[in-house]
Amino acid sequence: MKLMAFQYCVLNTKMRLLNGILATFLTLFLTTNLGFAQQLLSEADFLSAAFPDLEPKREKLWIKADIKENVKAILGHEYGALRIRYWGVGQKTAWILEEIGKEQPITIGIVVAGRKVQSIQILDYRESRGWEVKYPFFTDQFNQVSLTPDLKLSSRIDGISGATLSVRAVTNIARLALYLHGLTPYDAGEETPDTAQTKVAD
Repeated sequence: MKLMAFQYCVLNTKMRLLNGILATFLTLFLTTNLGFAQQLLSEADFLSAAFPDLEPKREKLWIKADIKENVKAILGHEYGALRIRYWGVGQKTAWILEEIGKEQPITIGIVVAGRKVQSIQILDYRESRGWEVKYPFFTDQFNQVSLTPDLKLSSRIDGISGATLSVRAVTNIARLALYLHGLTPYDAGEETPDTAQTKVAD
């Protein structure tokens, strides 16, 4: 009986050890291949902050041949969509765009007003590294930055050690949003009672 009890204890210990190894392996596999999927801000909350007390109009911009070339020059590759949705009121537009960091897409919300970046926020971050780009110390650098004629940002953006690819992704998306804003009717609009729609209270 004592021998059977001892064998049972040994077997039970081995099973717990094996389960622990399998759990560790599964965790490493998921974080390496799927990244750390983390929603930081919902689309609704982003738009509510971008257009407080206003109801923006949902629009779409078709990526035609001439636009496609400039988009490719900004990103270093084609965007991968025939049209891009955005929201606008007066001189302000809001964009939700995605760009690959190292391996996973980063979902980025950009508000452009008067041809300058008003704010940038990370909505979803899926990479296992480079998550520092979600913090204001980095994103606030883009505030009031505009686009130069050669499709560059008007101000230098400081990088983050260990997050080079994520920094590049956010920077390029800022350039893209500024460029796309210039193609919309909101680029030259004025925020008046006719163009700014007040939200209806629930």
